[in-house]
Amino acid sequence: QVRLVESGGGLVHTGGSLRLSCAGSGFLFSRATLAWYRQSPGKERELVARVTSSGAIDYADFVAGRFTIARDNVGRAVHLQMNRLNPEDTAVYYCNTPLQRTIGGPPTNYWGQGTQVTVSS
Repeated sequence: QVRLVESGGGLVHTGGSLRLSCAGSGFLFSRATLAWYRQSPGKERELVARVTSSGAIDYADFVAGRFTIARDNVGRAVHLQMNRLNPEDTAVYYCNTPLQRTIGGPPTNYWGQGTQVTVSS
């Protein structure tokens, strides 16, 4: 059973930092692409960062050097270090992995329950 569990969210002031973690189980962790998404009320869920099994990393433009994604295949976790946070970063942050369950079929997205990040002015 695929499970993704986020932690590390909280309340910080503008300019503060948080480190989010996502623990994964029930799949071949080292061969999976892992990603962080976020969603604010009234907005669509958007990609924040992702890292492939080979270590290739993509960041959203709004990250602008402030965030760092890192995977730990031994600990079966992916982390998101967030620095210089601003109120626009306020959102629920979700861990995601798209898994290819059948040959030639579409990937299936799996999501964690989310962790709240709130940045005050």
